[in-house]
Amino acid sequence: MQESNQFKPTLGLLDATMIVAGSMIGSGIFIVSADITRNVGSAGWLIFVWLITGFMTITAAMSYGELSGMYPKAGGQYVYLKESYNPLMGFLYGWSFFAVIQTATIAAVGVAFARFSAYIFPALGESNILADLGFIKISAAQLTCILLVVLLTYVNTRGIKEGKLIQTTFTASKLIALFGLMLFGFLLVKNSHWAANWQNAWSAAQDLGVDDAGKSPAGWKPIGGALLIGAIASAMTGSVFSSDAWNNVTFIAGEIKNPKRNIGLSLFLGTLIVTFLYVTTNLMYLYVLPLQGIAYPQADRLAISAAIEIFGSSGTIIIAVLIMISTFGCINGLVLAGARVYYTMAKDGLFFKKAGTLNQNAVPQWALWAQCLVACLLTLSGEYGNLLDMISFVVVIFYVLTIAGIFILRKKKPELERPYKAFGYPVLPALYILMGTAFCILLLIFKTKYAAWGLVITLIGIPLYYLAGGKSKSAN
Repeated sequence: MQESNQFKPTLGLLDATMIVAGSMIGSGIFIVSADITRNVGSAGWLIFVWLITGFMTITAAMSYGELSGMYPKAGGQYVYLKESYNPLMGFLYGWSFFAVIQTATIAAVGVAFARFSAYIFPALGESNILADLGFIKISAAQLTCILLVVLLTYVNTRGIKEGKLIQTTFTASKLIALFGLMLFGFLLVKNSHWAANWQNAWSAAQDLGVDDAGKSPAGWKPIGGALLIGAIASAMTGSVFSSDAWNNVTFIAGEIKNPKRNIGLSLFLGTLIVTFLYVTTNLMYLYVLPLQGIAYPQADRLAISAAIEIFGSSGTIIIAVLIMISTFGCINGLVLAGARVYYTMAKDGLFFKKAGTLNQNAVPQWALWAQCLVACLLTLSGEYGNLLDMISFVVVIFYVLTIAGIFILRKKKPELERPYKAFGYPVLPALYILMGTAFCILLLIFKTKYAAWGLVITLIGIPLYYLAGGKSKSAN
């Protein structure tokens, strides 16, 4: 098979923006507000969680605009960390990215696709066990997820244009559909719960779980002070996960036309569009459903409960189709972008050598299939739900370190061209660092188990780095 030795710049500003938005919007916005509401217990704090997450996301994205202009090449955040600190820091990110961040996200979004597909095709549900091997059970939902990931991996090995077509088409479709859902929610619902939900908008409370019979909610406990701060941090794991993957566009810089301009601009436009849609969708939930209905929808499928109120019994099918479109496009964006990180690491001698080659379609085919394999194994493990709780902690740590790198590079390499400069520097980047650090500390306190495991997975990368020959790389 003939190989190409360089990426082909074929993606414009619209394509890059669609990758930002499409990678962000998966299944989270349709589900996680239920858990957020159970943590904070009021309309005001629900919207506050989404607003603060949106502020942090847009601030981080605009800060990355400076870094992407300085280093407009494949690898994105891995490259920024390596240049700001050292090869070890870059490797720790790349390892975490391969072990849990990107691959577990692909697995989780894939299973969400299968779960909602089961509304239309019940045989695809998780209760349909296809094989019981004793040590592992394989459900129809897991098999559907695996087949989807394999299909999209194959499509992306055919070239960037094929991945681009899927991404642009499906992202545009889900943006229109999500906007339509939000609009119809305000226009079609006859009995609004808006006034009741906002009556005690800032009286925070936390749910007490279910009663002894395990059937109905046991009630609410008013919270404030440190407990409220901890509840907000716990709630934000859902909104941060739903808003993550916006940086995927930086991984494919080598395939973007005029990357010094278009990456920074696409980061801003994509995160702004998605943040607006997320906040307005949650306002729609508050208009359509009572607070209790938002906190306790059946199986946490909040959007389905809202759609039934909006469209009647057909709402289930409408939302199932919307989420299938949304998750399909999200997985494609994750698959497309992730392999470029492993490609760049391999070029630095810190990953499998084959990952650093491009096929005749100028894409890293080996890296794509390696990513596919790990994502499929995580799907089979059944542990992807727990892994996702670790993602928010690990992701935000590396966002904080990357944005701190802006300050380091301003002193370390002042001569480098900066087509964009971080908006609001030094105040907004410093504010993000403070907020992100506080978020991670709070997770260590209030979600110790998962945050600690996320930290352990990251630190396992240190011995792996030296086994990969990292000591000689650092010396160089």
